[in-house]
Amino acid sequence: MAGAATGAVATYEAAPNIALIKYWGVRDEALGLPYNSSIAVTLGGMRTRTTVRFDPALPNDRLKLNGRWAVGGPLDSARGFLARVREMAGERAFAEVRSENNFPTASGLASSASGFAALAGAAALAAGLELSDTELSRLARLGSGSACRSIFGGFVEWRAGRRPDGRDCYARPLFPPQHWPELIDLVAVVANAPTKAVRSSVAMQGSVRSSPAYADWQSVHPGRVTAVRRAIRARDPERLFPLLMEECDDFRRVCESTVPPLDYLTDTSRAILSAVRALNSERGRPVVGYTHDAGAHVHLFLEERELPALRRSLRAVPGIARFWKLRPGPGGRYVRSPVR
Repeated sequence: MAGAATGAVATYEAAPNIALIKYWGVRDEALGLPYNSSIAVTLGGMRTRTTVRFDPALPNDRLKLNGRWAVGGPLDSARGFLARVREMAGERAFAEVRSENNFPTASGLASSASGFAALAGAAALAAGLELSDTELSRLARLGSGSACRSIFGGFVEWRAGRRPDGRDCYARPLFPPQHWPELIDLVAVVANAPTKAVRSSVAMQGSVRSSPAYADWQSVHPGRVTAVRRAIRARDPERLFPLLMEECDDFRRVCESTVPPLDYLTDTSRAILSAVRALNSERGRPVVGYTHDAGAHVHLFLEERELPALRRSLRAVPGIARFWKLRPGPGGRYVRSPVR
């Protein structure tokens, strides 16, 4: 396909997603093909908005992230991804990328997922590619694996696939955002949460190589994916929440047994997890389920009627900067498309 018209601009907006069943490790690093399928929720209220402009006058690709010109790893990752888009589109011009998050970057809130989903959508269309959502999901995966899920809204499954070329590895929507109206995700944002010292793409491969818990974790994933899918379909918190916590605890066990160890939590994070366990024990049933990714912030899933009890349980936990009350949200969307 011919490249974009000179100065073509496109803007795409995507939300981060939080994995209920995690992906951590790939069988093919170049194509981003995971060892296991995963399930996630796309989050309403959080978003990345990215604008891409291809311009023959530019001497190289450049990226402005949250108001600052990027250097080092973030810029290198964007340039590598843009090179793939240029190859697909037959585009020769370099691109200027401007991207803004309305939530903290590189702190375990899946900014890479929303970031590369938004970059995929904006870059593809600005370069003259007209892709289906499935094709866009495959493309976003090449930037960051979890980005393939942020193309879709609500509850999303990323199929690991088996083909070596990755054609069967993409995300698909399971249930729309409004499927479970009572369900909320209360994000406990931890004060002074450290920025990740090691990128997740590097850290996860360390776990694959060195964690003695990794193989056992992989063995439970097929059954757990099926169980989580069924619990969401039934809108059953007493089935879903224990599965979320088991998966999260297994993920943390893998990280902490990696050589060298990966410890993403702070004392505040761990106190939040303890408070949830205590509340569930006090109530005699699981009324809250927790999870976290590679960062200190904690996602707390519950039905809205349980929110007052949870807030009371967390009052004594020091170091929580704020809460975000989120719901399953929409998938990616174009804000501005090129005029041709």
